[in-house]
Amino acid sequence: MQYLLLIYNAENPEAKRSPEDFQASMAAHRALMDETTQKGILLSVNPLKPSTTATTIRRTSDGKPLITDGPFAETKEQLAGYYLLECKDLDEAISYAQKIPIRCAAGSIGGVEVRPVMPFADIQKQFESLLAEQHA
Repeated sequence: MQYLLLIYNAENPEAKRSPEDFQASMAAHRALMDETTQKGILLSVNPLKPSTTATTIRRTSDGKPLITDGPFAETKEQLAGYYLLECKDLDEAISYAQKIPIRCAAGSIGGVEVRPVMPFADIQKQFESLLAEQHA
């Protein structure tokens, strides 16, 4: 099963990380990428640009798109990046999530959300099942 490890950190452009902190963080990420690549479970990994570059699309009550700048919510932590791994179970995904460095530039500690990915085919099956129930 695929698991998405979502990395959350506080964005604080004024706070600068020391070169040593940055190097330690990069070394930890590289070690995790190397380990998961060697095991054949790393599907994708990328940092995200700052939340100020985000665009959010919502729908108004009449169904028209409403496009706004910025992330979807006002929070202290923003989505900073992700790992997409093919793991045998949640426990394995959690074991890798615990290796992700999450200290941000502001010196605070962020978090990592582990979420199973639902294959689109599963959604299609649910939809077809609903249709079958409605026509039964």
